[in-house]
Amino acid sequence: MPLFEEFMDIKEKLYEDIVKALVLLKQVLESANELLRIGSRGSKILLVLQSEQIKNKFEELTVQFEHALSGISYDKLGIPDELKEQVELVHAQFGRTKERTTAPDLELYEYLFSIYNQSNDVDTDPTILRTLCEKLEVMSVEDLKEESLALHEMVVASGRDEEESTEKMSMLLKKFEDFLQAENPNISISACENCSGSDQACTDLSPNSPKSPVVPDDFRCPISLELMKDPVIICTGQTYERACIKKWLEAGHGTCPKTQQKLYSTTLTPNYVLCSLITNWCEVNGVEPPRRLGNSRLGKISACSVEGVDIDALLSKLTCGNIEDQRATAGELRLLAKNNGDNRIVIAEAGAIPLLAGLLFTPDTPTQEHAVTALLNLSICEDNKRSIISSGAVPGILYVLKSGSMEARENAAATIFSLTTVDEFKVTIGALGAIPVLVTLLREGSHRGKKDAAAALFNLCIYQGNKGRAIRAGMVPPLVILVTERGGDMVDEALAILSMLASHPEGKAAIGALEVLPLLVELIQNGSLKNKENATAVLVHLCAGDHQHLSEARALGVMDPLSDLAENGSDRAKRKAAQLLELMSNSTEQCEQAQLEADAQSEAQTQSLQLPVTAAAVDYS
Repeated sequence: MPLFEEFMDIKEKLYEDIVKALVLLKQVLESANELLRIGSRGSKILLVLQSEQIKNKFEELTVQFEHALSGISYDKLGIPDELKEQVELVHAQFGRTKERTTAPDLELYEYLFSIYNQSNDVDTDPTILRTLCEKLEVMSVEDLKEESLALHEMVVASGRDEEESTEKMSMLLKKFEDFLQAENPNISISACENCSGSDQACTDLSPNSPKSPVVPDDFRCPISLELMKDPVIICTGQTYERACIKKWLEAGHGTCPKTQQKLYSTTLTPNYVLCSLITNWCEVNGVEPPRRLGNSRLGKISACSVEGVDIDALLSKLTCGNIEDQRATAGELRLLAKNNGDNRIVIAEAGAIPLLAGLLFTPDTPTQEHAVTALLNLSICEDNKRSIISSGAVPGILYVLKSGSMEARENAAATIFSLTTVDEFKVTIGALGAIPVLVTLLREGSHRGKKDAAAALFNLCIYQGNKGRAIRAGMVPPLVILVTERGGDMVDEALAILSMLASHPEGKAAIGALEVLPLLVELIQNGSLKNKENATAVLVHLCAGDHQHLSEARALGVMDPLSDLAENGSDRAKRKAAQLLELMSNSTEQCEQAQLEADAQSEAQTQSLQLPVTAAAVDYS
């Protein structure tokens, strides 16, 4: 996605070879999507019987993906180095995949193929049928019904000899049906209105028949194998259910349960992206979303009372139309949600968020301040972030950010920062126009307002598509001003954002136009460790492909402090310093080569000028 987002920012006409590669990539993506759809929703029986063809299709697509990615000339596009590294990694993974083969389950194929070719009157070994049912995960009435429908659809869609295929498949399903009935005498599989007879398994399902959706493996905790309700990431990058991994760690284990890697940290980081995906999957499949641990504490709290306050009665005052009641109520909710996580949950579940969002447009300044600050406090609870977004509160928050009192604007910016800790909301809020008003606050706000605006803008610019918006909104000049402020405490924040924007072509141009190289070199020489790291990151982007900037940085004395940083800095600082030193070295070699070529050319011209004189001297003599 970041690659495609980068293409959207390119204004120049693309080279023909890049266009052809992108067309191929689009075709391969569409083919891969269809193949994965068949693999996830198709008949398991038919997929096994056609396993060789399916395998070949996957291998063909792998080659096509690799070919499409290799046809894109990334140097011509001028995309950021970080993005280029991502694409190269994916490209390399496709290359390695071609060399990796997975051994097929021959037993499954042979058992299934033998029964498929049997006549109807031949008895099948129950042990073989049990093995097939277990491996194909056809162990219940609903499993068999789903397989029947999928099988019927795939046979019809295949365009093969439908009559022969249907007869064989029906016979195969009948054997599964008989086996399941023998294993579970109390069930009735063919008692469906659409079954065509006792000798044929049902191949047509009512759309209203209940189905048990299969939980994706990525949504299950590797320890409990249950659907995760509070997924967390450990230092190895694996995700587990919080309660399960905590129990594992408390038992004295020092390794990752899945990879067996030694844990260098026991920090548990909430996986908000996966949590959001699980919630969406539950909604789409009609499954009740798992309640996270934070919400489970509600059983100990009155659903309508917080600290002795009747929440329902309090919320009714927000809709009464009396501005004094609304102001007092919003202020009370602000205080109740300030320091207590349980209060935040109860207040949100009572329906406060949409009512508070409605007060953001009020002309009464104190009420507006209370409302936006109450939403800020409620947003600290992760479950409430989604409620705030879905309630349509963001336009109101942006209205306050633009037109409210300074205190209200500060808290509106802090609310945007809180909401954009969730990746998908970076996209949503950026598209709703948050960046220009945040840049205005960064430029003209109070000290606290600038810090809140910078934090929110940093989160938003993590999403590649928002970088162009921020640059075009004029974000670079106020950041450079913050870096130049002597004794200022926002130098680190400003440099961190500049290092992100410098990876964007428009950002590189905007930063370079402000002649910041002396400032960056000074920070690399005399700044804090974090200053040096981020100043080097900015300088790497500015100097890439720019000999003038490289020469200027070298003349300003950047080489020695860079060498020191490459040895004694943080991991990121060492990496950035090494990249910049390499750029410097390559530039020097190119200059020396160019000088040698120029000297050789000059010598050749001198010799050519001397030749006629020599010849004339010979003639005259």
